[in-house]
Amino acid sequence: MDEQPGLSDQYRKSSPWPLFVAFGLALFEVGIVMAQYLFPVAVGGMLMFVGSCVGILRESEYIKNPWKGLVASAGLAFAVGGVVWTMTTGDVQLRGTAILIGGAILFIAGIGGSLWQPEPM
Repeated sequence: MDEQPGLSDQYRKSSPWPLFVAFGLALFEVGIVMAQYLFPVAVGGMLMFVGSCVGILRESEYIKNPWKGLVASAGLAFAVGGVVWTMTTGDVQLRGTAILIGGAILFIAGIGGSLWQPEPM
């Protein structure tokens, strides 16, 4: 029952990202439903959702630099949030506001992270 050396390296390990994707979406919705008290939770849930999606893309090697992924996601968030915010009213417009605020934070984080990223050795 000896294992071959390096055999476990051939198989992929499970990823924690899907849990955070689901939890981020749930937080976003709770923040919108209870917007009077928990609007910042909606923005945080949106950040968790997008950050986890970028983490999945980085882990599966679809992207090389997660900071550029955050900036690209911020652009997508600005587009989607802008459309939702301008085309709707009431609670749905609140979703657009949360997406726009989250997009701004993602953009700042992506630019900041790419500027202060250490050089690879």
